[in-house]
Amino acid sequence: MDSLTSGTFVGAGSFRCTRCGYVQTLVGSDTLGDCPGCAGRSFVRASLFSADPMTTDRWLEHSSNTLAEPANAEQGKLLAEARQHIEEPGEYLCYEEHGELQTVALTREWTRIGRSLAADVRLDDPTVSRRHALIVRHPEGVRLLDDRSLNGVFVNDARVESKILKDGDEIIIGRYRVTMISVPQEQGPNVSAADPASVHDAD
Repeated sequence: MDSLTSGTFVGAGSFRCTRCGYVQTLVGSDTLGDCPGCAGRSFVRASLFSADPMTTDRWLEHSSNTLAEPANAEQGKLLAEARQHIEEPGEYLCYEEHGELQTVALTREWTRIGRSLAADVRLDDPTVSRRHALIVRHPEGVRLLDDRSLNGVFVNDARVESKILKDGDEIIIGRYRVTMISVPQEQGPNVSAADPASVHDAD
């Protein structure tokens, strides 16, 4: 079987890493990225009919169920600072990117999370599907949905298809650890500590 390397245009199909055996499935016109499991760059095509469909699930179990990077030792402190910088009541997502904490306000009825350029919250990493998760705001609360992602969506280390989020919940999307922050109406703005540049809406 011919070997493929990351960066190759392959289109749709399943591809197995020759180093760790991780199987990733691509849809549409897509380029093969580095292995989400071991960062390997060599792959072979994996048949959907001959390959074990549980390969990916077993790899995830072997890797403590998620692909997320270890939690930052300073995460609690960073999240406390993020709360201080939030001016308006509402729901927010906080995650670390390139050593900086990003805070995104959930202002839309639907918020799309993924690797796609069309995502409202774009997480540019091969462990994240182009369409990975959806967050829906409705009367019963803020609901997280798995948008048929390859690597799944986890809340507090448990894989979920759909879950109502609450303040402090940790969402794992690929290598990212994303924390849900809910600021109640009665708390009001914290104008003295606010830094408008540190909080942005999901575009």
